[in-house]
Amino acid sequence: MLFTMRTIVKQFPIIALLLPLLTGCKKYLDTALPADTISQQNAYISDNSISAVVTGNFLAIGSGGNAFGGSSGSNLTNLTGLYMDELQNLSTSSSNNIAFYKDVIQPGNTGHWTSLYKEIFSVNAAIEGIRNTTAALYYKNQWLGESYFTRAFLYFYLTNLYGDVPLALTSDYATNNVLSRAPQSQVYQQITADLIQAQGLLNSTYTDAYGASTPTTHRVRPNRYAASALLAKAYLYTQKWDSAEAQADSVINNTSYALLPTSQVFTSNGKETIWALAPYTNSSANGYALYVNGMPATLTGSSTPAGTYTVLACMDTALVNAFEPGDNRFTNWVRSVPVAGSSPAFTYYFPYKYSSAAVNSVNDMILRLAEIYLIRAEARAHLNNISGSQSDLNMVRTRAGLPNTTAADQASLLAAIAKERRVELFTECSNRFFDLKRTGTIDAVMTAFAPQKGATWSSFMQLFPIPTNDLLQDPNLTPNPGYQQ
Repeated sequence: MLFTMRTIVKQFPIIALLLPLLTGCKKYLDTALPADTISQQNAYISDNSISAVVTGNFLAIGSGGNAFGGSSGSNLTNLTGLYMDELQNLSTSSSNNIAFYKDVIQPGNTGHWTSLYKEIFSVNAAIEGIRNTTAALYYKNQWLGESYFTRAFLYFYLTNLYGDVPLALTSDYATNNVLSRAPQSQVYQQITADLIQAQGLLNSTYTDAYGASTPTTHRVRPNRYAASALLAKAYLYTQKWDSAEAQADSVINNTSYALLPTSQVFTSNGKETIWALAPYTNSSANGYALYVNGMPATLTGSSTPAGTYTVLACMDTALVNAFEPGDNRFTNWVRSVPVAGSSPAFTYYFPYKYSSAAVNSVNDMILRLAEIYLIRAEARAHLNNISGSQSDLNMVRTRAGLPNTTAADQASLLAAIAKERRVELFTECSNRFFDLKRTGTIDAVMTAFAPQKGATWSSFMQLFPIPTNDLLQDPNLTPNPGYQQ
């Protein structure tokens, strides 16, 4: 972590945080903010300057080569889909795609540790600056609430990727550079504390970059219910079933949210969206660029997904076969692309949740209502509320055009919910990877599946390797076992 902290502190004049506000993010901001460079000492003198800092932190999450950016070689959705049983690699040249698909990743393949900690450093600096400023702020609660939410979100991904991780809560790089790894339970305690703070600070409505006085229809800045949704997920992952159910209740019972027909779920700012990421630049959604990218309905001649359209992955047959007949999600969220003249006949299947190529037309979904129903269904099953769990599961199945579940006891319901999560949340935010880990099924599933893609699975692969430079520079940092360091 030493390199990360020293690098970012030297670069803190905040042009890196502001990013292209005017050109790339107008929909994100609702209205434009000045895009001038703000020095460190001037970053926290007004709502306007603080808004630019906080907005920059949001935009960094989905920027370039970061964990939620559009690059196939760094995008977590793409890489963990290849790592598990969701996606099949089509590339012969992308070293990261190949390494994740073959389950042979090493420290050089996982830059997420560095990018996530850089973002956490920036958020910590923002929290300190906002809390310590003497400026009269109208929207201090919003800026702080958004920052606590962002830190919780980033740590949620860090701990699910790497396990026990250093818990850096300040911008003091001298302290952060010698942190040891905190137990995952402690990291989750911090995630929970940050989200509870965010709940108390954020508004129930969605707001823009000018502050909470004017509600907006854009759902790309978190509100109180986004904090509740992520908190429900954190409680689910830590097996706090009562708390997960209670947080899910608060979101589901809010009439601002509703399940939409499958053809409308991934449209911008729809009622199913709880929180989404706006495009970092003038571009289409990452899901479009990764899996569609202008590919026609039929491939002809020498055209190939990877070579002609730079689409480097398709759905694995295991995922395609997981859908039940008549599932509207397969109809609307899967794109079949046959290869003309192939013998025997051959068809590729691609994720098609993001079908629009229009610039800034669709936001990348992070939290949505269907997942909250499935969280509550799972929590209720663990609490032996069988009818309540069935009801939540059936809400999702009915929307998909499927009959009610036949599962009628705890064990069968948990299996049915796991299957439903696979086909509802496929290629979204690494959910499949995390679900297999938290339910203790990853070794059995991947030991059986890995040979089908020419790989061999070992249990240590549940955690990503920590970068070698960070291990060398932090004397208190220990590696994840099994990797070459």
